[in-house]
Amino acid sequence: MIQTLYFMIGLVIAITIHEFAHAFTADKLGDPTPRAQGRLSLNPLAHLDPVGTLMLFLVHFGWGKPVVFDPYNLAHPRRDAGIISIAGPVSNLLLAIALSVLLRFTPVPYFFVPLFYVIVLLNISLAVFNLIPVYPLDGEKILAAILPRDLAYEYQAVMNRYGMIILILMIFPVFGSSPVISLITPAIEFLSRLLLG
Repeated sequence: MIQTLYFMIGLVIAITIHEFAHAFTADKLGDPTPRAQGRLSLNPLAHLDPVGTLMLFLVHFGWGKPVVFDPYNLAHPRRDAGIISIAGPVSNLLLAIALSVLLRFTPVPYFFVPLFYVIVLLNISLAVFNLIPVYPLDGEKILAAILPRDLAYEYQAVMNRYGMIILILMIFPVFGSSPVISLITPAIEFLSRLLLG
């Protein structure tokens, strides 16, 4: 029960930080849409999706409410969309680094040690997962921002049509294991060892 509680707390924190970072960055780049929708907040209720939260409790896998931004409010729509998108994973990694420093170099009260470990691992996992360049994950917009313009438009057209199907197929276990888990696990393990020792 304690482990489940830590997991829930850690995932809610990771999702909240992630979505707030998207909203904050979009606001700073000139789009008032997230502010108007109440997303410039660290209150988890502003960022938790009802279905995603329910799945969190049922199967320990959930998601947040995507931050909506209007590219027409951005000075450089394609580039700025990439910046807004990468802000989420970067915020998760920064939180993981900060808590790792506390764990390794400060006398953290014993009660908080396992909770901090869980938060670090979940933030690393969420960051790495979202960097997969498949719609609707952040990696799709990040890759589109750095590809040549014509290729980026073609890539996004394919992703908008087939991205969700591709992602579901990647998550669905094949021969007992999920392809996406096999893809991201080495990166998660590397970053976990690097930060936590």
